[in-house]
Amino acid sequence: MSINNECCCGSKTEKPDQIKDNCPVCNKEGISVSKVTIEHLVTDDYRNAVDGDQYKICLNEDCDVVYYNTDNKIKFLKDQVRVPIWFKKDADPKYACYCSEVTEDQVIEAVIKHGARTIKEVNALTGAMKNPNCKENNPLGVCCHKIIKKAINKGLSMK
Repeated sequence: MSINNECCCGSKTEKPDQIKDNCPVCNKEGISVSKVTIEHLVTDDYRNAVDGDQYKICLNEDCDVVYYNTDNKIKFLKDQVRVPIWFKKDADPKYACYCSEVTEDQVIEAVIKHGARTIKEVNALTGAMKNPNCKENNPLGVCCHKIIKKAINKGLSMK
């Protein structure tokens, strides 16, 4: 498989376009996320509550809201989602790659202890990006390439 930009799944690696609908709790601007992502990541108890197509994710690390739909006044909180959201303050574990369940700490360890410097080297050492299904597993619904790169840079700065 040929992967451009070291992306594992051929999906977008950029964040979706910024939108103007703000989080109903913290009033911070959110970004669009596919309904498919929400359907796969909310817990079973809330799956039937997913209604409408225009969902956003709240990027405020202090806010308990993960996903919201301002048209239908729907919101899903951290405890209503199957996975910890890596950019929220209390995320545990803090995944860099959701599909392969590779944490930020594992990426940093690959950099510090094993000398990895590239995404390709980190992936070989950790197994990241080997089972890509980003639209359903990553809370943003996009490839984890940029999250892994950020963790590599964090590890390099700690060296």
